[in-house]
Amino acid sequence: MTLKNKVAVVTGGGGVLCGAFAKCLAENGAKVALLDINIENAQKVANEFGGLAIAADVLDKDSLEAARKIINETLGTCDILINGAGGNSPKGTTTKEYFELADLQNSELTTFFDLDKSGIEFVFDLNFLGTLIPTQCFARDMVSKRDTTIINISSMNAFCPLTKIPAYSGAKSAVSNFTQWLAVHFSKVGIRVNAIAPGFFVTDQNRALLTNDDGSFTERAEKILLATPMNRFGEAEELLGTLLYLADSKQSSFVNGVVIPVDGGFSAYSGV
Repeated sequence: MTLKNKVAVVTGGGGVLCGAFAKCLAENGAKVALLDINIENAQKVANEFGGLAIAADVLDKDSLEAARKIINETLGTCDILINGAGGNSPKGTTTKEYFELADLQNSELTTFFDLDKSGIEFVFDLNFLGTLIPTQCFARDMVSKRDTTIINISSMNAFCPLTKIPAYSGAKSAVSNFTQWLAVHFSKVGIRVNAIAPGFFVTDQNRALLTNDDGSFTERAEKILLATPMNRFGEAEELLGTLLYLADSKQSSFVNGVVIPVDGGFSAYSGV
């Protein structure tokens, strides 16, 4: 397998998972640009393999166009786009898994009725528009080329919503649906569009939710593990085989519009 001379753009490239994606693509011959709103994180990852780090906001088309100009001049036009930027917000999260009538009298709780509109909008914008806008930008270069591909990052939440995080679950469902829509829309110009739906991986964004200060797992983490037949969290490296399969047109030339779970069996387990 080789991605020699392919230009890959990875949004959210400073994160744990997308940083691993960027390094993997580079190790397989691609010229990689890492885009991240946190340039320090992106640069740290880029320094590990000689990648190009660029500060860019996936919700700001002007910053993305500026990044595209730099990439075109430095590496060439985009062949592989990884839409990896995303995240959640406490303002789109309920305190409890289940609503009880007495919760209405407890001002310390965030119930469904207390969810903040701006928090919901932030999560939807970051995950859905944060996939759509970079695609508008970089797919413009891809439509006139051959063997180009877009890989979106969905989530287990798109298959079955997790408790407490309705905004994130809804937003990732939108990403999966948008993946299918794009696959059809771009099918006549040769851009394949697929998605990876990671199961549960410990990242900088969710570490505090899954682990205690002493390194032990939280109650929520223990529930996740009980629902994961392989009874462990995934490692970033375990996403890379699927990434390379989708990125290499020789391996997946007829694969288009799919969302592939990499989840240790989570989505297959009914709990019984």
